[in-house]
Amino acid sequence: MIYYSVSDWSDAYSNATHIAGGSRWPEAWVQPAAAYRDRMAAEGRAEFGVAYGDHQRMRYDLFRPRSTARGLVVFVHGGYWMSLDNSYWSHLAEGCVQNGYAVAVPGYVLCPEVRISQIVRQIGAAITAIAGREQGPIHLVGHSAGGHLVSRMISHTTPLPDDVARRISNVVSVSGVHDLRPLRRTALNDTLSIDHEEAQTESPVLLEPRPGTRLFCWVGGNERAEFRRQNALLANIWAGLGAETASFEDPNKHHFDVVDGLIDPKHPLTRTLLDV
Repeated sequence: MIYYSVSDWSDAYSNATHIAGGSRWPEAWVQPAAAYRDRMAAEGRAEFGVAYGDHQRMRYDLFRPRSTARGLVVFVHGGYWMSLDNSYWSHLAEGCVQNGYAVAVPGYVLCPEVRISQIVRQIGAAITAIAGREQGPIHLVGHSAGGHLVSRMISHTTPLPDDVARRISNVVSVSGVHDLRPLRRTALNDTLSIDHEEAQTESPVLLEPRPGTRLFCWVGGNERAEFRRQNALLANIWAGLGAETASFEDPNKHHFDVVDGLIDPKHPLTRTLLDV
């Protein structure tokens, strides 16, 4: 019998060092994201740096389809709540835009300037502001730390007002970190400063889902064991609490290329998000 255990928690949550050529990311996203922004701007179908709060990082970009939008997709980026910004992922809007949805990509203030609990409230404010401009159902997707953030939006302690939360049709957490407690044992916590109380109040696995929640947890089959465990964990727990859930390990995908499917309007990840 083989028992699962972790001896080095920092290594367990380290991605690039365990991927061949992993040092290419996040820079590998810069050029395709910039090219997509340029193309959408030239077509008059993009807005950049729209404020939803006072801080300079509390801004979102919005990409629109050619006709009236069928609904709204919000993509929340990762970076362990402490690095990067929304500009790295612009091109991931392509698949949903081609399917007729408006896609917003918000930024947020990073740790250690703020705590994770404050970032949760910022994303709630961003979604609320964007939802006030766009009609129809709302679909949320987030990658890594972003997976945590979109999952928090459909927990019973969501920062969203009820009228916005009720519009959420589907949520996909891609490689999401749904339990913050293990991160307290990593070097990441030198910056994140997650304490016991925050781990309890901000970990989706320790919270109940809102009534009517639909959640799909998607992870790369080649990801670190902790990310695969966290992926299955939330779907498992929330299914027992009345949510409609599913989980999937995408074969041969690692932590950085697992989101690439969102570029393709017919990819299973895009279709799962849009529930088509």
